Amino acid sequence: MGMAAALGVNLGIVVHVAMAAAGLSAILLARPALYDVIRYAGAAYLVWLAVQAWRHADRVEEGRAAQSLWRAVRRGFVTNVLNPKTALFIFAFIPQFTDPAIGPLWAQIVVLGAIFTGFGFAFSLCLGAAAGGFAHVLRARAGLLNRVAGVMFAGLAARLIWD
Repeated sequence: MGMAAALGVNLGIVVHVAMAAAGLSAILLARPALYDVIRYAGAAYLVWLAVQAWRHADRVEEGRAAQSLWRAVRRGFVTNVLNPKTALFIFAFIPQFTDPAIGPLWAQIVVLGAIFTGFGFAFSLCLGAAAGGFAHVLRARAGLLNRVAGVMFAGLAARLIWD
């Protein structure tokens, strides 16, 4: 499940890199209202995740991971696509390493974004694999972990709204 979520998170990064390569980073940074739309949508999604985690804290289902890989990919993807901090990081970080003298900026952003995504995916896969290896330990504490996750999601949503 963790490795599937890693795939979704990194597919979300691909979307941000594609937007940066298309020049949307400049538009988003120039239009604070667009940034606010993404920020509030991300906050709303985090609140929804918080409520779901809290509601399901007492329901630990065995074997659920194999049935919901697509759900984990989708959740990781949506979470990352709606994360304005990821967007701003990609939009602000990657373009500063481009040079118009060596070729089209969009192509350089794609290459740098692919490198960033590749390393991020490898790291996320390692985290997902480690979580899978400790699944029996984590499952025993699933209720507590879901409640902690719910509080963290709500806190992140609050930070997005008031940041």
